[in-house]
Amino acid sequence: EVQLVESGGGLVQAGGSLRLSCAVSGFTSEDYTIGWFRQAPGREREGISCIGSSDGSTYYHDSVKGRFTISRDNAKNTVYLQMNTLKPEDTAVYFCAGEGPNSGEYDYWGQGTQVTVSS
Repeated sequence: EVQLVESGGGLVQAGGSLRLSCAVSGFTSEDYTIGWFRQAPGREREGISCIGSSDGSTYYHDSVKGRFTISRDNAKNTVYLQMNTLKPEDTAVYFCAGEGPNSGEYDYWGQGTQVTVSS
């Protein structure tokens, strides 16, 4: 059974940091592109970062560039999102998702973890 389980969310003051984890089971995370998405109340889900399967290349949305860092621990089959200098507008439910080889879309999704940044 394929599962992605996010953890690490919580309440933090503006300027603080959190590290989200996406624990993968049922497939080898390094064979998949793993993306992080977020959805704030009343807003559409947006992709904020991803890490590629083949070369580990990374992508960041402009809104998080320079503040968030995505990384992968293949031994733990886990992908992380280190979030620094958090802002109230980062408040959202954060999801990780896996895109399989040659899939072209994210096939598997986690249940999400809430991040709340107070001003």
